[in-house]
Amino acid sequence: MKEIKAFVRQYRIADVLQAVRDSGLYDQGATGSSCYNLTVSQVQRPLASDEADQQHYSLDLAQPIVAEFRLELVCTDDVANALADIIAKAARTGQPEAGWVFVSDIQHVVEIR
Repeated sequence: MKEIKAFVRQYRIADVLQAVRDSGLYDQGATGSSCYNLTVSQVQRPLASDEADQQHYSLDLAQPIVAEFRLELVCTDDVANALADIIAKAARTGQPEAGWVFVSDIQHVVEIR
């Protein structure tokens, strides 16, 4: 199994989620799906942005930040590369450092009931 973690600009997250849904690889209600546990969280990246309208000043962090979304999901090995490519394509802005997609191996899983 793989974990995919992507950091996406806030104005691209809706397109990324739609692309994942449209891919047919993620089915929210299906049992036996090859991709599941999709979560989205808002995060702040403390770096300056080439896109001035995306950069804000955080009073909490006392520095410029870029508001982004972190998308995380778990999938089977056979669809991980395809999903990473789908996410990267949908998140594309044309700007440098517009986001990242990480694919990691999952070594052990413990189900909580």
